[in-house]
Amino acid sequence: MKSLPGLWRSCAARIASIVAAVMLLLGVGAFAPQGVGSSAHIAYAAGNACQLKSSQGTVQHVIYVNFDNVHLSRDNPNVPSDLEQMPNLLNFVKNNGVMLSNNHTPLIAHTGNDILTAITGVYGDRHGQPIANSYRVFNPDGTTDSAGTFAYWTSPVDDLSSKTPSDTKYTMLSADGKNAPAPWASYTRAGCNFGAVATANTVLENIGIDIPTVFGATSPEAQEVKANPTQATADFVGIGVHCAQGNALCPSGNPDLLPDEPGEYHNYEGLFGHKYVGAQISPNAPLTDLDGNVIKDASGNIGFPGFDGMSASVSLGYVAAMQEHGVPVTYAYISDAHDRHPNGPAYGPGEAGYVAALKTYDAAFGKFFARLAKDGINSSNSLFVFTADEGDHFVGGAPSPANCNGVTTPCTYSQIGELNTNLTGLLATQKNITTPFTVHADSAPNVYITGNPARDAKVTRTFEQAAAGITVTNPLTNASEQVSHYMADPVEMKLLHMITADPARTPTFTMFARPDYFVFAGAANCNSACVAENPAFAWNHGDVSPDIDRTWLGMVGPGVQHLGVNDSIWTDHTDIRPTMMELLGLKDDYSHDGRALFEVFTSRALPPAVRAHLNFYVDLARIYKQLNAPVGQLALDTLQISTNALVSSSTNDATYTKLENQIQQINTQRNAATSRIIALLEAVEFGNHDDTQQATTLTNQGNGMLKNADQAATTK
Repeated sequence: MKSLPGLWRSCAARIASIVAAVMLLLGVGAFAPQGVGSSAHIAYAAGNACQLKSSQGTVQHVIYVNFDNVHLSRDNPNVPSDLEQMPNLLNFVKNNGVMLSNNHTPLIAHTGNDILTAITGVYGDRHGQPIANSYRVFNPDGTTDSAGTFAYWTSPVDDLSSKTPSDTKYTMLSADGKNAPAPWASYTRAGCNFGAVATANTVLENIGIDIPTVFGATSPEAQEVKANPTQATADFVGIGVHCAQGNALCPSGNPDLLPDEPGEYHNYEGLFGHKYVGAQISPNAPLTDLDGNVIKDASGNIGFPGFDGMSASVSLGYVAAMQEHGVPVTYAYISDAHDRHPNGPAYGPGEAGYVAALKTYDAAFGKFFARLAKDGINSSNSLFVFTADEGDHFVGGAPSPANCNGVTTPCTYSQIGELNTNLTGLLATQKNITTPFTVHADSAPNVYITGNPARDAKVTRTFEQAAAGITVTNPLTNASEQVSHYMADPVEMKLLHMITADPARTPTFTMFARPDYFVFAGAANCNSACVAENPAFAWNHGDVSPDIDRTWLGMVGPGVQHLGVNDSIWTDHTDIRPTMMELLGLKDDYSHDGRALFEVFTSRALPPAVRAHLNFYVDLARIYKQLNAPVGQLALDTLQISTNALVSSSTNDATYTKLENQIQQINTQRNAATSRIIALLEAVEFGNHDDTQQATTLTNQGNGMLKNADQAATTK
């Protein structure tokens, strides 16, 4: 991920993997694992406390790992992909389960939105963070402040510009304006401790807004922030355990509050930070990574090493220790391998530093699986889920030598780096537009025109038309091209699940640039080049581009077929959560935007109705994805219609009005159809319902809608 001035977790700290360590002492039965290597590595079964009700009754552990920007596909045809250079992980998934190579992101495709979508099963309009890893909020006077995506689940907007913010709504915001349902609640209600290792917003993300939210403004933890902020970060940020009710792992934990959780959520406690988690999962010595190194930050403080410090060895070290000490459910984050952490620069495919990093990741997974095996944790009794937040678009020239493969012949690059593009300067010099505005800088920049004018106001439309027409010379190719590729105002953003319950977060419009470009707001001139390579960052994402929006999903465990690599099943991140819930015999207290992936289930794991009528429900589920997913067929068609609308300049803006009305009509019809489809699918998945006649009717209606949208997108 990328770090902007004043930014954090993308670069300063990617999504962290929260790992909680706990030892179940009350009401939990321990078992003696086979082949335990040492007394420090003893896995404890969930016993009667953790009630995972998988179809075969054998799942006792859940291990979820979310990578930052680790690729299954090759970025250079001669260089093995990231996962090909991590055979310990790739072969574990291929040989024991399924590797889905046609998984997709939401929009915009950034770490915060992607991970939150994956762990909740809902899009950004229902969790509050469709624009990430930062966003802007309009103030009442029409100016904007910058806010951070990464804040604890119950924290208010993390305003980075003001100590007296105008917007105090929850960072994690449901569609009805409440605190969004939390992903750990279904586990803790089932008696399972939930460990979070740097996983987005399930842990404390900062020592600003999160410390007073969780501990209190006058707490000892808040006092430590004032006295020693670096130590406080190591002590309290990035790691956590959400405990089951009354569990002995949290004998003196902090209240784990979820004020708006459906069905209520009372009398739960949590451990927040390495200081409190480490005491439970490594009580006799400082916690170490898989290589035996004490986990500490760059300043030498024992504790959380920072989100960019979450290498595979560190993150998986937390996970193993948690699993061994009464935390049977762990969700973890591993930072990317294509940047030299913590300060760069970026590596190109096959560069020596990149290859070396992947080699250490591969070694870590080898040690991790071996350690778990000694603990008795394996594919027969555990559900393993691995994915990556998004893909990347590499911005650079050709490698040298031309046939380098990275592994035996290192690659080097004379040209490397995203193309930093000053939108302010280009608008002023090319289009004579000097309207005040701010930008959430990105390859998919969100524009906020000062004053927050209406989408159809003259100032808005003039600005959009000008932005669409900007052309530059690409320094990598010397080709003249438009910066903008697609454009969406709030009408299309609503269809893309990008409009939240907080109107202050809604930008004037979003430009999806060509993926070489990283667009920002700079000086209103081009005295310094308005387009320039930045070698600190070379991997762009956020945009609408197949190499960004397509990623992968690996699953291993009871109920999962052994399918190897599968390219035919179209999925996106919202499908991960309902699939896991179905395989584990759990049920969330809210409906999902995704669907259970029946195609990968063993026959015994399928819901009865699906087992009896598999083709009916698979056909319906696949149509549903193309109707509802932000990079599904319907959304890509309407995004083209939206682009045509925003660039148009007809008399009285008649073309714009006509096309916007068309998108609104499509969205209304889409929402009505997908609401019925997901209601049926969830009734089938979790409620033993069966209605093949309705499934057939809805499938036919969905096909008709897709055909109509495609025709509309191609009509001039």
